[in-house]
Amino acid sequence: MKSKTRFPVDRGLTGRMMFTTFLLGLLYAVVITALILAKLNVSVILVIAAIVLFIQYYASDKIALYSMGGKLVTREQAPQLYGAVERLVALANMPMPKIAVANTDVPNAFATGRNQKNSVVCVTTGLLRKLEPQELEAVLSHELSHVAHRDVAVMTIASFLGIVAGFMTRIFYFGELFGGIGGSRGGRGRNNSQGNAAVIMFMMMLFSMVIYAISFVLVRSLSRYRELAADRSGAILIGQPSLLASALVKVSGEMARIPATDIRKSQHFNAFYFAPALMKGSSVSTLFSTHPSLEKRLEQLSKLDAQMRKGLS
Repeated sequence: MKSKTRFPVDRGLTGRMMFTTFLLGLLYAVVITALILAKLNVSVILVIAAIVLFIQYYASDKIALYSMGGKLVTREQAPQLYGAVERLVALANMPMPKIAVANTDVPNAFATGRNQKNSVVCVTTGLLRKLEPQELEAVLSHELSHVAHRDVAVMTIASFLGIVAGFMTRIFYFGELFGGIGGSRGGRGRNNSQGNAAVIMFMMMLFSMVIYAISFVLVRSLSRYRELAADRSGAILIGQPSLLASALVKVSGEMARIPATDIRKSQHFNAFYFAPALMKGSSVSTLFSTHPSLEKRLEQLSKLDAQMRKGLS
């Protein structure tokens, strides 16, 4: 598979994206089959889920920016940031993304968008204050790697089954979907019908919760690997893994000094961040994590740095 950018192709990431999508598709087929066999009317659930997927896929950049309070900026408003991204996209041979800044002390960055031509790279004011220019470029290279690998779009699609299962769990819990089950029988037949409906509702709710849990595990597993892939590709593009390692250490260390209220506001967005927002006393391993541990990321970058130095000698 030939890369359209100068970011190295990560066959491990490509394979995992395909495998995760296949497994989630298989789960989706199991869900549909089970619903058909149970003779349930789930058209409303599927229509709502499809609408959510459509909105997420085609408006993911706008949703992400709105969620984080990010604002698109011009070259005149952020000349240094623009210059850094322009140098990197020229080096990577890829289109220029939109640039945004989120006004928060949490030092972080993220990239979103369904493809290279419709992408946004957003950094926080906290990150701009904390990092040196070269460290900032290393983080931006990491984020642009996500865009080049198209893993953000795959993550959005992969989340579809979780959306379906989540809707199913909520609707089954409130029992609204089963109001008409059992028909208009009277007496004992009616009671039996209501009892059967309750059993079916409970079993389907349990089933949807299991499906949601499986999809959650698969998506989180892919998320952790894609961060390692972006670290590696981003570091290779700039040729200095140590800069990305330095940025990781600074950002992770700075989290401990961020007010708890700011961290809580950011935690729901961890899957997209350069580094996860954690409460004091926590570590990446304490989450059912969207990211690999800091130690693992630094170890990979250290090995890569040694390999690159050896190659130059």
